[in-house]
Amino acid sequence: MQHDPTQVFHFIAILLAFYGFMLLIGLAAVIIPMCFICKKAGFSPWLAFITLIFPIGGLVLLYVLAFADWKVVPAPQAFWPPPFPPPPHHQHACPPYPPQPPEPPAPPTA
Repeated sequence: MQHDPTQVFHFIAILLAFYGFMLLIGLAAVIIPMCFICKKAGFSPWLAFITLIFPIGGLVLLYVLAFADWKVVPAPQAFWPPPFPPPPHHQHACPPYPPQPPEPPAPPTA
């Protein structure tokens, strides 16, 4: 069975276009998060494009991020509840916890 060369050419063109589109989606799925990670680590987001050197580039970037000093300041804990306030200071001694029964009166001394 003989195939028409123009149909084969169109099929190959569509297959290559699909492959190229999937390659761009895969690269974006790797490079965009790496840009954010590099930016949060204090590096240039452009460093993420080293992952285009497949597979060595991703490994090199992983080691750079793992062993470099991150130039970031810890974020304030905005969503954590504040610590409990200290108990109010009383002039008299606070009763022990749990409350104890009163002590019997002392016997009179002679």
